[in-house]
Amino acid sequence: MNGDRRATVAGFAGAVLVLLVLFWFVGIDEILAALSGANRVIVAALVPVAVLWLCAWGMALYTVLQAIDNPVSAPMAVLLYTAAMFANNVTPFGQAGGEPITALLISQAADSEYESGLAAIASVDALHFVPSVVLATSGLAFFAVETVTLGRNLQIAAVAVGGLAVAIPVAVYLGWRYRYELEAAVVRLLTPVIRALGRLVPRLSPPDPDVIEHRIEGFFVAIDRVASSRRRLALALGFSLAGWLALTSSLWLSVVALGYDIPFAAVLVVIPVGAIASGTPLPGGLGGIETAFVVLLVSTTGIPAAAAGAAVVIHRVATYWLPTLAGAGVAAAFGARREQPPTGGE
Repeated sequence: MNGDRRATVAGFAGAVLVLLVLFWFVGIDEILAALSGANRVIVAALVPVAVLWLCAWGMALYTVLQAIDNPVSAPMAVLLYTAAMFANNVTPFGQAGGEPITALLISQAADSEYESGLAAIASVDALHFVPSVVLATSGLAFFAVETVTLGRNLQIAAVAVGGLAVAIPVAVYLGWRYRYELEAAVVRLLTPVIRALGRLVPRLSPPDPDVIEHRIEGFFVAIDRVASSRRRLALALGFSLAGWLALTSSLWLSVVALGYDIPFAAVLVVIPVGAIASGTPLPGGLGGIETAFVVLLVSTTGIPAAAAGAAVVIHRVATYWLPTLAGAGVAAAFGARREQPPTGGE
């Protein structure tokens, strides 16, 4: 536990260092001056936009849980996804780091197996890639039509989006086509690792190989149910797209609040491409995402770097810090409820 806390503190220290370097390079005084002139009405409007984003992606989780026969209520799904944002934002490597924690919360709320919760949140996170690539491709198409040549940073973004557009369908096809072989390979690889950990951890006996295989099979069965329910899959993709549009609107409004008129297509590129930085070892991509957003905003819109930095600060307060604080409260409430002793007669 102490090791986890040290890793978290070290991660946030690294993120703060990256942010300080970014703001120093852009100009701290210039950013503060831009923030002081922001339209407060528009800035306040970012709160309901962020709530809309969380509700949309929470509904995507709600839909996926229905597909695997582990339903929870829609409000509960939104609360679970809010807690998931907290887990993602305080662990390294973004969603990959937060998924195990979120899976535990889902399994408790839905009274289901842990692997079902893991399959649900993993499915939702995977689904988010599809609308993000569509939006980024649409934004890049706009720039390709409106301009003769793309700048260097936009060319890099185009390569990244193009790579994802090819890699994601290929990975999905191969994963589905060879899902049984993949399941068998995962069982072979993880069984000795899990049993070895069971022997090393005090007061924990090594799990039986049949139990491990059953758990892993449960994860793949849940994934199979999600992929087989086409109607719910399409509905979840729709909620995911709505969430991406809310995120995009948040950054666009943040720039507008500073008095700049930029094409909406620009942020269609900035948000999904910049989100790739969430895979860094920093907590929730903190520092890396801000840097990517500033670079891409300047490249796509031509606004001053200080204005881009100020807009990113406003946007990230609404979409990183507020969900993190709200998610911490939700996660704490779930934890308190779990620790409560059962009531009732004997």
